[in-house]
Amino acid sequence: MYTLELKNIAERLMADDKGLLAMDESLGTCNKRFKALGIPETEEFRRKYRELIVTTPNLEESISGAILFEETLYQKTETGTSFLDILEHKGIISGIKVDKGVVLLPKFPGEKIAEGLDGMRERLAGYYELGLRFAKFRAVIAIDEGIPTKTCIKANAFTLGRYAALCQEAGIVPVVEPEVLMDGDHSIQRCAEVTRDVLKAVFNELYEQRVSLEGMILKPNMILPGLACSDQRDTEEIAAETITSFLRVVPAAVGGIAFLSGGQAYQLASERLNMMQHRYGQLMPWPLTFSFSRAIQQPALDIWKGEDKNKEAAQEMLYHRAACNSAARRAEYSAAMEQIKA
Repeated sequence: MYTLELKNIAERLMADDKGLLAMDESLGTCNKRFKALGIPETEEFRRKYRELIVTTPNLEESISGAILFEETLYQKTETGTSFLDILEHKGIISGIKVDKGVVLLPKFPGEKIAEGLDGMRERLAGYYELGLRFAKFRAVIAIDEGIPTKTCIKANAFTLGRYAALCQEAGIVPVVEPEVLMDGDHSIQRCAEVTRDVLKAVFNELYEQRVSLEGMILKPNMILPGLACSDQRDTEEIAAETITSFLRVVPAAVGGIAFLSGGQAYQLASERLNMMQHRYGQLMPWPLTFSFSRAIQQPALDIWKGEDKNKEAAQEMLYHRAACNSAARRAEYSAAMEQIKA
């Protein structure tokens, strides 16, 4: 019923060298970041921060879609304009995080399973009525001694497939996020192996559950060594491992790939995306962009610190980081862009 509409929405999200802004932090995550900067951990300050983001001048030049948290859907500016209306006026498509976080996978130490399928059909129908046209569901896969197990990968892949099918039934584009975590001392080769196994399992489930690949977006991790690995790799090696792996396991029909930043330093995230476009832009069968959270927001949050007097400077930084990543998608990002801003 919604196949053509879903494809059109996915194309709009991936168009014009833009990317997605993930501003869907849970209450716990948002409050944790506020606490580190001495910002009051209240709903009002979360509202003020999200107002800062959605009212950033010209943000739509680099951002095609914004992933929101449930609380944000009903928030308004101090003058009474809803955030959803502001985004619509800017031409930014509103989306929503629909998973309920991850919990321990019973009998599988160190592994987790994503939750949130219960009641999703009804929630999605409500989101569609509000004007939301895409959603995101995140599963996490850890690398350690003896993990991930096949059971963990299979369970999370089934959950992602079920979520994606429910989204498309409701006329909502699913952003499918199987994140292989950066934590650990594993090598880049081990990350590549696990990521390929995870993506193969996910796409098998998407096929089994009759998900239209043209009407979905994949939100994966880049292929990276673990944060504690002594053998860190340069940008060219990371780009090569990432694109080679995706070419092997991600079907050409997929509507697009939008990377999560996963805790990478914001400049590195931009630099690595830029290298992928520079070296492999003509080889990729799908559009490749960004769906960053901290790698766009954190520098602005560091400037704002909850103080109104810093709002304009924080918005300038937010715009700058979004523009840097849009430039990276065009293979036009360079360190000089950071020096100019500094």
